[in-house]
Amino acid sequence: MAAEDVLLFVNAAITSTGQREFHSGADEQQLSLDFLHAYVRINYRPLYAASLALDINDHNAALIVRRLLETAGEATAQERRAEGRLIAARLARLPAPRVYRLFRALRAAKVNNRRTRAIMRDWLAARPDPALDAVKYRAGLKCAARHAHLPLDGGRGGERRHGDGERRDGDGELGDFLFAPGRRKQFATPLLDAWRRAHYEQGALYELPFTVAEGFAAAHGIGRRAFLERIAPRMTRLERLRVQESARAHRAEVSAELGAMPLTRLASYVLGLSLDDRAARRGELTGALRAAARRTAGAQAGTWGRVAAVLDDSFSTTGSRQKRRRPLATALACHFLLEALAECYLPRWTSGRQDALLAYPYGPTPLGMRLLEALEDAPERLVIVSDGWDNAPPGLAGEVLRIWRTRLDPEGRTSVVHLNPVYDAADFAVRRLAAAVPTAGVRNAEDLPALVQLARFAEGRTGLTDLRAHLDDRVRQFLAEETDGAGVTV
Repeated sequence: MAAEDVLLFVNAAITSTGQREFHSGADEQQLSLDFLHAYVRINYRPLYAASLALDINDHNAALIVRRLLETAGEATAQERRAEGRLIAARLARLPAPRVYRLFRALRAAKVNNRRTRAIMRDWLAARPDPALDAVKYRAGLKCAARHAHLPLDGGRGGERRHGDGERRDGDGELGDFLFAPGRRKQFATPLLDAWRRAHYEQGALYELPFTVAEGFAAAHGIGRRAFLERIAPRMTRLERLRVQESARAHRAEVSAELGAMPLTRLASYVLGLSLDDRAARRGELTGALRAAARRTAGAQAGTWGRVAAVLDDSFSTTGSRQKRRRPLATALACHFLLEALAECYLPRWTSGRQDALLAYPYGPTPLGMRLLEALEDAPERLVIVSDGWDNAPPGLAGEVLRIWRTRLDPEGRTSVVHLNPVYDAADFAVRRLAAAVPTAGVRNAEDLPALVQLARFAEGRTGLTDLRAHLDDRVRQFLAEETDGAGVTV
């Protein structure tokens, strides 16, 4: 039961972001998720902290960090030390905007113990470019500095050594920039001074990060096309991908390196294009998806043998306004990753279509029929990517899998795993198709190999000892990837 409780939470932490899904609203998702966080933290606190080392999504990672810091008094000294290292390692992997939102939430909750201040101090000290954070995440950095009473002079007696080894006068610059920008006529740090000049000098805004320059461009009345073309060299890869289509609408040239994008994010981008655009750019898009999949597969490419997949592209993969086409994007990314992992790959989409690149949400979910077709191919592995709402006819998929496992293949010659990209708030879990088939939550296709390994615990054949050993191993790997000194042991 303990193993099942922890797996229940891990699956929720992988899939749910507290936002509306196709079958449930945001309030239901948040209430269900909050209950699971409280239940597992209270009953299995060490395992709750250890889940930071798993492939959970950023929303739940931030929630776990916040809950652990809010309830530090409930932990023993040994647990606090272990939690500190895990928190520091996880924060180093989170996007900066997410961490700054977490710091603001801790301030609002009045969490200001010594360990929290040390964690905030060490994370900020490890940031590669404090000036960039001051410009790009101004409000978040101000909040963190106030809450943790942090010095903003770099801790080097008012001087900062730059990459060229030269020392420059920067005494208190960050503090003045954040809290009293009018105190200085100019800043020694080029980025800070560019922000100052951008208020009245158009050319200076092109020295700023894209998201900051965007606001200045609007204030100066600069046309979108001219702005995008000049700011393009300052954009990150994700920013280029995000604005590429709007740039086309304004006839601006902003090229994105699609082949270097993360697989699931690239799949979301592809699904956001019209069918005509996808067909016209078939070679480019397919090549980029396959390149991302090969990069994700790494050394495992071509080692999975004969693989069949049942992939859900029914109408429910539309998702919601907040998670538009996310389930379908996960399925599309899994399709290309499985193609890279397999020696022989046999995909089956629920709609019956053959062209994955032109996938779109449509029709019911005949999982049972597609499972029959997939099992006829006698694969070594069968991977199902679906939200589990089998409805054409209802329940057929569960019966197919039950008969297959108990009567036709009791020896388990074909390994079957169900990956579900949607959290079912009413059941506090991801929907399962059959008791004999392991189910794991999935959000990013990049996590598929690790999730297939984790799913074996959901079969009910292993206990808490095995699960704890798996988590301990993941924690060791997770912490080993961090540089020396990243852990906080306050």
